[in-house]
Amino acid sequence: MTAGLASLGMYDHGPQQAANDRLWAELARILRARGVAGVPDRLERRRSVQDLWHAPDLLFGQICGYPLVSDPSLSLRVLGVPVYDAPGCSEGQHRSFLITRQEEASTIADYRGRVAAINDRHSNTGTNLFRALIADLAGGEPFFSEVRETGAHRQSISAIVMGEADIAAIDAVTYAAVLRAEPELATTLRILGTTTDSATPPFVTSRNTSIETVAALRMALADIVADPGLAETRTTLFLRDIVPGSPERYAPLRTLERNAAAAGYPDLR
Repeated sequence: MTAGLASLGMYDHGPQQAANDRLWAELARILRARGVAGVPDRLERRRSVQDLWHAPDLLFGQICGYPLVSDPSLSLRVLGVPVYDAPGCSEGQHRSFLITRQEEASTIADYRGRVAAINDRHSNTGTNLFRALIADLAGGEPFFSEVRETGAHRQSISAIVMGEADIAAIDAVTYAAVLRAEPELATTLRILGTTTDSATPPFVTSRNTSIETVAALRMALADIVADPGLAETRTTLFLRDIVPGSPERYAPLRTLERNAAAAGYPDLR
C-alpha cells in the first residue's frame, strides 16, 4: 500500500520541527501497532499545507479553522482540537496579537492609512480575526494604505521589524514560539491589542480515511497527550491537551466574515 501523508505544518517554527518529528514518530508507532497500514515514516514538509489539505490520502494534518469552514473544495474530518498553553490561549481557544514596533502609535485607530502585513488572505488568525476587528473602525472604507501578503506569520513579523509594514495580527501560539526562539524581538515589538478568541486549528484527516483508522488516530492522540515520556515534546509545542471537536465548532469564523461584509468591509483593506 502507498503511504499516506502526514503534516504538522501549522506550528512548525524553528525548534518545533524536532518536536513535531518526535510527536509524529510516536503517533506512527502507535498507529502501526494498532494495525493501520500506509503510515508514513516522516512528516511532509515539501508540499504546501494548502496542497496537503486537499490531498485525498492525507492521513493526519492540522488546518486553519477558517478555510475548514469556508472552502467547499475541502473534504476533511476533524480528529481533535488542541489546547495550547501559551499567552492568549485557553481551553481549545486562541486569539491573535496585534503587533507593531515599540516606538509606534499605541492605539489601533492610529494605524489608519498605514501598512498592514498578513500571512495569507485565507488565514483565520492573520486575516479573518484582523478583518473583524478593523471592520468596527473602518466605517466601510479602506482603512490601510496597503495590505501586504507575506506568506507566513514569521515573515509578517520580519516586515514589522524591518519597517516594511506597521501592524500585523499574529497567532498567539506562533508569537510565543517566535519570542521563545528569538527573545531579542521582545525589545523591538509591542502588542497593541488582541482580537476576539476563536477555536484553535484542529487536527484532521481526509474524508477518505476509514472509520477504523479515524478511531485509531483519535486513540493515538489521546495516548500522546497522556504519555509522560512526551512531556518535554508537548512543552516545546505548547500542547497541553487535545479535546473532541467538529466543524461546527468553527462556524463562528464564518459569522465574523459575514458580519464584516455586512459592515461594508468584506476584505481587509
